[in-house]
Amino acid sequence: LLIYLIFAIFLYYRSMTINQTLIREFILMGFSVGPDMRMFLFGLFSLMYVFTLLGNGVILVLICLDSKLHTPMYFFLSHLAIVDISYACNTVPQMLANLLDPLKPVSYAGCLTQTFLFLTFAHTECLLLVVMSYDRYVAICHPLRYSVIMSWRVCITLALTSWALGYLLALVHLILLLPLPFCGPQKINHFFCEILAVLKLACADTHINEILVLAGAASVLIGPFFSIVISYMRIICAILQIQSGEGRQKAFSTCSSHLCVVGLFYGTAIIMYIGPKHGNNKGQQKYLLLFHSLFNPMLNPLIYSLRNNEVKGALKRVLGKETLS
Repeated sequence: LLIYLIFAIFLYYRSMTINQTLIREFILMGFSVGPDMRMFLFGLFSLMYVFTLLGNGVILVLICLDSKLHTPMYFFLSHLAIVDISYACNTVPQMLANLLDPLKPVSYAGCLTQTFLFLTFAHTECLLLVVMSYDRYVAICHPLRYSVIMSWRVCITLALTSWALGYLLALVHLILLLPLPFCGPQKINHFFCEILAVLKLACADTHINEILVLAGAASVLIGPFFSIVISYMRIICAILQIQSGEGRQKAFSTCSSHLCVVGLFYGTAIIMYIGPKHGNNKGQQKYLLLFHSLFNPMLNPLIYSLRNNEVKGALKRVLGKETLS
């Protein structure tokens, strides 16, 4: 990571002499549909946006209020909920505004800020999912040492490291993006300022930028994904050795929710950035990224609440206390 940062800073200062950005605003092309369909999509996406905020907000409130959820597993889940809320707040409002007024421009600074935040949250979520799989591995394969290995100091360190690495990796792409000149056209073929779509508008060689996007995606997707797969292979072997049927069912229930989230997140992200159509931002990839940035954050709280008895129990306890009050 240090070499990665030094290389990016070197390229940035070397390119300062050609940093002449002629375009100061961009136009998001969004979805190529008629006015009636735009209004329908506006209503649909607005509803999903509200569900995303409410669902993840409820998860955060439950974890804060219910003492039984003050465990490492739900500590990391609260950070995942924060990332999902941040995801939605970064991309959806701009997408909704674009549906109402397709010709409304986005400022140069606003566009690069959106790109940077999206990459930060994407990298952070990748790392958080790895940390959550490690937590499940320790809980099931080393239950007697769980409280020692996953102490609160370790949990806080892992969470802060995930956020810090997500920020630094996104900063590398931003440093390489800032020197690029943009002289036209100004239309971004996407519903938000996605980095590959922005690079296509640069009036300079973006080969290094695209290579680093692919390398960054591979570093936070392929490696972590295989580490999660290995962790769950060992988890499954440990679960199958449990004699009690009830114990096996409880162990599977605590892992199945996380596996669903991992499958949705990594599946779409790997197809978008590492698949054979890497760099192609046409309709199919655009809708796939829509699923990744809007549907996933909305589905995550549903998956964890519907498939997790502890979350459902906490919701009943909190609602019961409010009813008594």
